[in-house]
Amino acid sequence: MNKGGNTAFGDSPAIDMNHVLSAYGISPECYDIRSFGSGHINKTFLLMPYAANGGGGLVLQHINTNVFRRPDVIARNLRMTADYLARTALEYYFLRPLPTLDGDDMFVVDDDYWRLLPYAADTVTVDQAESPKQAYEAARQFGRFARLTHGIDLAQFEPTIPDFHNLTLRWRQYENALAQALPDRCAQANELIAGFGSRIDVVTRYEETVRLLPVRLMHHDTKINNALLRMGTFEGVCICDLDTLMAGYIISDLGDMVRTYVCPVSEEEPDVRLVAVREDYFEALVQGYLIEVRDVLTAEEKNSLFYAGEFMIYMQGIRFLTDYLNGDVYYPVKHAGHNLDRARNQWVLLQRLTEKKSALQRVIDSCL
Repeated sequence: MNKGGNTAFGDSPAIDMNHVLSAYGISPECYDIRSFGSGHINKTFLLMPYAANGGGGLVLQHINTNVFRRPDVIARNLRMTADYLARTALEYYFLRPLPTLDGDDMFVVDDDYWRLLPYAADTVTVDQAESPKQAYEAARQFGRFARLTHGIDLAQFEPTIPDFHNLTLRWRQYENALAQALPDRCAQANELIAGFGSRIDVVTRYEETVRLLPVRLMHHDTKINNALLRMGTFEGVCICDLDTLMAGYIISDLGDMVRTYVCPVSEEEPDVRLVAVREDYFEALVQGYLIEVRDVLTAEEKNSLFYAGEFMIYMQGIRFLTDYLNGDVYYPVKHAGHNLDRARNQWVLLQRLTEKKSALQRVIDSCL
């Protein structure tokens, strides 16, 4: 815990607390400052005022420029979104970054990028969906955001991670990795190589589908811990972690919810006997999402709703497998075969989802 003062923090020891916070007119001595959240990309700190000082809490983030090469794009996308919602949906709670004393969206020094946001009091996040209600509430928040930004002009938006959910590119990267992989890695991955290769239809359908879908403002990382829920009741409040906010397709956001909400274990679980599709969680998240967006969806989008889950699970599976074949150069690994275990987890999840296609499609139809 940091009690303030001239203590260095983040990835840049030359930047101290006074230097960063003074850009926002804030004295660190007035706050209890500690690391915050479970994210692994940006470094995040919670600033809670001491009782004598009053006021609300703040969240300070150091942007990881190894992942987000253009923090200015993140800032501009957020500003345009906040301005649009301020004009069209005043009641909506959007976590807009606070400006520096100079009116900038971020504080920048020596290629380090920092931003400050308001802290949403009395909210919590969960790393795994622990009840259908949580799945419903989180999905409804992502759906509400998609509905409220339905009319936004996307012409000035830029991708914060180019080709982030481009399955055609991910498949090409996978093929390149397979062609160059060491023989022992190919041998270890032989069953998964055959499995994912047998579902090349997911890639083919992606290329056909995106030609028909409208482009929308999407979150692109709709894991349940990116939705803030009311403490105690788990009622949805708003969405957070908006670094990947950019133009995209509905299959990205809905698909990532299916991938991460319906299974009782995470992608890190090596025992694939535990991988399953919980139909009640699927129904809850689809209900929550569609109750908000169904009236703005096109016919092509409605036809793609089940495919969304296949798309995201398949893409994440081949990304893990690609990294394994490349020698584990992208995702941090804790043991030999970690990425192979992750890929196997996603392959089994894809199979479990496909096995229940008829029942799950009936759920979608009833929600529409």
